[in-house]
Amino acid sequence: MQLTRFTDLGLRTMMLLASGDSEGRRVTIRTVAAAAGASEHHIAKAVARLVDLDMVAARRGRIGGLSLTDAGRTVSVGWLIRRLEGDQEVVQCEGVTPCPLLPGCRLRRALADAKEAFYRELDCHTLDDLVRDARLPLIQLHLTTTEGIPR
Repeated sequence: MQLTRFTDLGLRTMMLLASGDSEGRRVTIRTVAAAAGASEHHIAKAVARLVDLDMVAARRGRIGGLSLTDAGRTVSVGWLIRRLEGDQEVVQCEGVTPCPLLPGCRLRRALADAKEAFYRELDCHTLDDLVRDARLPLIQLHLTTTEGIPR
């Protein structure tokens, strides 16, 4: 199973916020985009979804920035990926040109079971598990303190 770029950017954003949050630093969409090698537009879309899910708090203005909510700090990775990916099937069996094997096919059920096993395993991990006690920093960000003074 391959995750979408949107989900990848959402996960990276959460991990970067968790690492910045632990140091009390302000993180902006611009800093996340630079660190993730993505456009600010794509990060903004992912952040908007994370805000809708109550995982991230966004504050505008000179002292604004992004921070994890309490729910965002303890979220299971499986729950988060389910919400970012949506409940898509691994393969599209129906549609404009449905698969001719559909009536007797067992592949669809096997893939659905495998997808659920994938999510169940990720449910065992939290965002904190992904960033806790890292021996090396996830990435060197040029973050600022909440007072706006570069560190």
